[in-house]
Amino acid sequence: MSQDIHDFVTPMCELLGLGEPTHQEPAFGWVRNELFAGLVERGFRSIALETDRVAALTVDDYVREGVGSLGAAMAGGFSHGFGEHGANRELVVWIREFNRDRAPGEQLSFHGFDAPTENYSAPSPRRYLEHARDYLRTGLRSGVEPDPDTAAPDIAGPAGADECWSRAEAVLDPAQSPGATAEAARLRCAADDLLVRLHARAPELIAATSRAEWSRARTWLTAGIGLLRYHAQSAVPGLTPGERLSGLIGLRDALMAQNLLDIRDLEARRGPTLVFSHNQHLQRNPSAWESGELACGWNGAGRIVGALLGERYTFVAGSLGRSEAIGLGEPAAGTYEASLQQRFERWELTDPVLPAGGRTRTDTTPPQGYFPLDREAVAGAAALLHVPDGAAATAAAVAVSNATPPAPADRGAAGPG
Repeated sequence: MSQDIHDFVTPMCELLGLGEPTHQEPAFGWVRNELFAGLVERGFRSIALETDRVAALTVDDYVREGVGSLGAAMAGGFSHGFGEHGANRELVVWIREFNRDRAPGEQLSFHGFDAPTENYSAPSPRRYLEHARDYLRTGLRSGVEPDPDTAAPDIAGPAGADECWSRAEAVLDPAQSPGATAEAARLRCAADDLLVRLHARAPELIAATSRAEWSRARTWLTAGIGLLRYHAQSAVPGLTPGERLSGLIGLRDALMAQNLLDIRDLEARRGPTLVFSHNQHLQRNPSAWESGELACGWNGAGRIVGALLGERYTFVAGSLGRSEAIGLGEPAAGTYEASLQQRFERWELTDPVLPAGGRTRTDTTPPQGYFPLDREAVAGAAALLHVPDGAAATAAAVAVSNATPPAPADRGAAGPG
């Protein structure tokens, strides 16, 4: 048992996935903040949360350059309502204070790694594709011979009204989805052409703007391409409800995985990255979800990047005993969580070994968003983070946060080992 995450992380780790079993228990966000502060002392220089990658650029601009305000960063930089979480606000404040008066290479960066989708909606790809198109136009105006193709393509015409894409029916009903229309096919061709031109003209574009601006345009464009793929998946007919949902969730996780690989490419020379998300997205084994007769299965982002990065990816699974916030009571005797309850007072990291005679708890409800421990989630994890009581862990972590200012500006970074 330990509260030092480095007891479980090897020097090979470049991407550290910290999972939570539900988004609705605040304790995990506060514990994450505490762990991240310690990881920064060991050389970590970035964090990626389960939030829209494009939206998160607003937060990164704020924490690194002071652009905008804290309120604007929290309101516009998070998806899924995560900007309302107190632990996320405290994280942004802490990173901003850490970055003051530091050289860019020593600053901490903030990333989102999710697609710009919600459970029952996905926006139009129009503004994402137009952002990249407009960058190609403006990026070549600094004395560089213009690309004759940057006046094209027309995005707004084939995209049509934004609400045709963003309404819930476009995702829930294949017959009402624009994802398989001729206009959508034109947009996908246009997006592919934009991506090719963005790379083909990279030398001129980076010279006229910067590597950071080029990367930002690529982030917007890949988000738009992802949306086109998501809407195309929404339009597939003839699937059972389980097949349909599995396809959509699986595609979302594939997009998450690609974003994580892109983030690591950006951060490779600066230090490892902490990733915080639901266990189902980060675990190394296949993910699954059942509700009544509906059963879904897919490869999560952690399973994908784990296969590609090998030992460079490490997963820590989150576990919860009881929670006042979600109405979760004490786990019944014989469950995996019960075997951990009496061993820990606040929160602890431990080896991911579940008792041979244990069983999965069954006292959870869908509105809690809680996925109890099972062998599939824990297998392949480097450690298990168990929170016996959410309220107690939150109170203790908030106290630690209030007593732990950012490291002084002249402190050097240590290695990740």
